[in-house]
Amino acid sequence: MPIGFEAEAFWVPAPGVGEIRRVPVAAPAAGEVLVRTLYSGLSRGTETLVFRGGVPESQRRAMRAPFQEGDFPGPVKYGYLNVGTVEQGPPELVGRTVFCLYPHQTRYVVPASAVTPVPDEVPAGRAILAGTVETAVNALWDAAPLVGDRIAVVGAGMVGSCVARLLAGFPGVRVQLVDVDRSRAAVAEALGVGFAAPADAAGECDLVVHASATEEGLARSLELLADEGTVLEMSWYGDRRVAVPLGEAFHSRRLVVRGSQVGMVSPSRRSSRTFGDRLSLALRLLADPAFDALISGECDFGDLPEVLPRLTDGTLPGLCHRVVYGPAE
Repeated sequence: MPIGFEAEAFWVPAPGVGEIRRVPVAAPAAGEVLVRTLYSGLSRGTETLVFRGGVPESQRRAMRAPFQEGDFPGPVKYGYLNVGTVEQGPPELVGRTVFCLYPHQTRYVVPASAVTPVPDEVPAGRAILAGTVETAVNALWDAAPLVGDRIAVVGAGMVGSCVARLLAGFPGVRVQLVDVDRSRAAVAEALGVGFAAPADAAGECDLVVHASATEEGLARSLELLADEGTVLEMSWYGDRRVAVPLGEAFHSRRLVVRGSQVGMVSPSRRSSRTFGDRLSLALRLLADPAFDALISGECDFGDLPEVLPRLTDGTLPGLCHRVVYGPAE
């Protein structure tokens, strides 16, 4: 490997436009690693919002990814689901498969502290889900479900499905995944939870996790609650304004709408868990093969400029889209 070299990276030069660029990469210094990407994942909700230029100005700082380059709405290099092999760096990491919150790029250099080794029992192609499972872990730390709770997860996307799978392991809990797309029933079955269309969902819930990013989904989430129940709002609406139905019986039934976001460790664990602890836990949980149901398609890295517009406009359906990188040069 030369001292300095070029890699290829996916950039959004302007909303709705993607391109592959040659980018310089310096040799790793002491305490850094050179990673060759094996897979990256397209987070459909956030990345399609970034691609269409929908990050509101007030949230552009909060929405920055750890190794983002450029600024919203563009040009910007964005992404945070990357799995690769360490080619150079500390001896204990060389040759290891690692997860990193890095954009879509063939090779990159980051501090060794920025990568997390993937457990041997977790396939590299599944490890791209670590960021999404980490979001689900944080949500459950926020929600603190109890044994025997009646729970609905409204929105069977990546985040909602990960939450549902984790909830399936709670003793005595009734979990129902709710979505307008009836084809997601197969995903729910693979995850070991029930499925219902919104009109057919079971009510009297102690907790509803909302992840559909729609007004209708939020309204239905409130309807599904038992008295004094809580909606944990996980949707990211970007620049869209959302009406929340707080009239009628909202106050008399003492309902709660609570936000959850992965940018900070949940207050319930902040004094005892770091970001690294949370991510390591997410990777360990991915030893569960049921999560393979969330990877619904894949493409080659070079096809990203054509694939992301189709994911954004919905002509390419599915959940997590896996990006596959070529063999070592």
